[in-house]
Amino acid sequence: MMELLASTGCYFQSPFRTIWLWISLVLVLQYSKTALSDSNYLVGLGSYDITGPAADVNMMGYANTEQIAAGIHFRLRARSFIVAEPQGKRVVFVNLDACMASQLVTIKVLERLKARYGELYTEQNVAISGIHTHAGPGGYLQYVVYIVTSLGFVHQSFDVLVDGIEKSIKQAHENLRPGSIFVNKDDQWGPVGSFNWFATHGTSMSRTNSLISGDNKGAAARFMEDWLEQNDIKSSYIDDLGNDGIPRRVSSIISDDRDNRHELLELAASFQSSPGRPSTRTLSIARRVRNAFRQADKPGFVSAFCQTNCGDVSPNVLGAFCIDTGLPCDFNHSTCGGKNELCYGHGPGYPDEFESTRIIGERQFRKAVDLFNTTSEQLKGKVDFRHTYIDFSQLEVTIPKEGGGSEVIKTCPAAMGFAFAAGTTDGPGAFDFKQGDNKGNPFWRLVRNLLKTPDKKQVDCQHPKPILLDTGEMKQPYDWAPSILPIQILRIGQLVILSVPGEFTTMSGRRLRDAVKTVLTSSGNGEFGSNIHVVIAGLTNTYSQYITTFEEYKIQRYEGASTLYGPHTLSAYIQEFQKLATALIKGQPVEPGPQPPDLLNKQISLLTPVVMDSTPPGINFGDVSSDVPANSTFKRGDTVTVVFWSACPRNDLMTEGTFSLVEILQGKDTWIPTYDDDDFCLRFKWSRPSKLSSRSQATIEWTIPPSASPGVYRVRHFGAAKGLFGSIRHFTGSSSAFVVA
Repeated sequence: MMELLASTGCYFQSPFRTIWLWISLVLVLQYSKTALSDSNYLVGLGSYDITGPAADVNMMGYANTEQIAAGIHFRLRARSFIVAEPQGKRVVFVNLDACMASQLVTIKVLERLKARYGELYTEQNVAISGIHTHAGPGGYLQYVVYIVTSLGFVHQSFDVLVDGIEKSIKQAHENLRPGSIFVNKDDQWGPVGSFNWFATHGTSMSRTNSLISGDNKGAAARFMEDWLEQNDIKSSYIDDLGNDGIPRRVSSIISDDRDNRHELLELAASFQSSPGRPSTRTLSIARRVRNAFRQADKPGFVSAFCQTNCGDVSPNVLGAFCIDTGLPCDFNHSTCGGKNELCYGHGPGYPDEFESTRIIGERQFRKAVDLFNTTSEQLKGKVDFRHTYIDFSQLEVTIPKEGGGSEVIKTCPAAMGFAFAAGTTDGPGAFDFKQGDNKGNPFWRLVRNLLKTPDKKQVDCQHPKPILLDTGEMKQPYDWAPSILPIQILRIGQLVILSVPGEFTTMSGRRLRDAVKTVLTSSGNGEFGSNIHVVIAGLTNTYSQYITTFEEYKIQRYEGASTLYGPHTLSAYIQEFQKLATALIKGQPVEPGPQPPDLLNKQISLLTPVVMDSTPPGINFGDVSSDVPANSTFKRGDTVTVVFWSACPRNDLMTEGTFSLVEILQGKDTWIPTYDDDDFCLRFKWSRPSKLSSRSQATIEWTIPPSASPGVYRVRHFGAAKGLFGSIRHFTGSSSAFVVA
């Protein structure tokens, strides 16, 4: 299914075949009271909304100061699974629709879990991993270099992540039931979840996008969850995929057989746009489409498309081209006439980034469905884990020596090279930086020295990287980069998950997996056979940028320039993971290592708060500013656009609710929710006439999918306005009705 991703380099080449690494888990609950003997684990799943502020906040990933959130493409979620031995150990894995995990978020989540469950869930057995979308709100990491473009720390971004992760784990804990786990397997007992690991960047949405989005992996998760619900709840779904590959859902929500367009138009004409009126936050939650599909006796299906070693893997598979000439970019430096700013990668839907996101998401979804329906290997064996903290700024590493033997070297304090500022073809940098630069430039060295001049020891340690930012030795106003990092192994039977706090490249990930697999299979006790599955969970528990091979580091493209701890960073990871794997297989404890800092009280936030919202005289919040045309009829594939007078989305994130809603008329006066913020086809766009204006509008765009039923529809908006004295008032409004024929 993924053959069109081959140009990204995420494959392993041998003289005889190409091997794609894709790990897929299916989690199955047992409902028969007599089937406990067939269940070797307790399994629980949870999912919770983590959509951050949809206005004013810089997005995390591209470090583009002009990429400011202004609406929602589709909502973000934290998806969790817990696997436990009935009388033994347990592990938790959380997949975030976020750019990466944050050390500070992890610390605070663990504090809450300890307050709630004691020592049941700790840093040892909890892994929190990001999918690497570049379209989520930033400001939730604790180190300076990662929050510069977000104007410092953003409490709303941070709080919604901590709350959502905790609640998703709580759901999973409360849903723990006897179950089984299969690698690439469906089963008649009742599948409740699937977790898939495949490497590709979350950069289908570009550096100019302003809508919050889970990008291709978030889209794949939504498609997969809808596909499973359609097969599980026959009254609400039909059994096939739409022409666009997305699961059909809404076309059987209602069973109206009305196909007389004249009668539909007459019915629609009786519903004019309603004036904005007071509402409640609860109503926004209650009207969410998928709430109606949840069954009280079991959790909804949870699907996560997790990130692995994606460091050099792009979803922009058509290649990189110069935007001025249309010609391919310079191969070695990714430049156009010497300028990196003009070189951009093209996704399969170019120039439509939403279409590229859909296509790459659909490819992952379809492959996951294929795996879901095929092989039947069941996970059996222990649940176990090992975790430690390592100071990567001064770690002694034993490496092979040229000519034989070995030598001991040290890793370096974190530093970023000149090519870091060049960016990649997914998101080019600025000025005259370029990839493959192992020399630097005198002007930018002078600029660098104003911040921190690296000493000779650091320069020699990081060689051949020319240092642009000596982040590991920059401590004002607080730490610019991490030094202490967590590494972790989770085991579920013959599946071993390596939790890494960064972006491994294709080859560095392969070397780490191979090294750990060798330790586990050569222990001599035969506990692991040839069918052991070792997967890397990237961007987990904290973030420390890239990890390349020694050979890739020497070239100093973006990935090598972003490998913080020097040329032997990968060797350090391999050494320390081998120690963890040895301890795991021998049942030995490991030292916890030095604790990372908690910098919450040192955080600085320069993001201005919402002062107040207002509307023109005589206008209510929720009033329609631009309605659908009178007596309008739309067909599938058309886009319906309605504009409402609105307020800043930061006043209420509408967690587990929705800002936008499409409803279909059932009977003469009953409106049924059909599409909301969670749907790929519906976009919520927020805007104000100027940065300091208290007036704003919400534009809701619905591209009618092929699966939409003929009928009478309307568009609805929910929001919350802030008064002059700080009070928050919720409101709603709806468009005039229109016909889809």
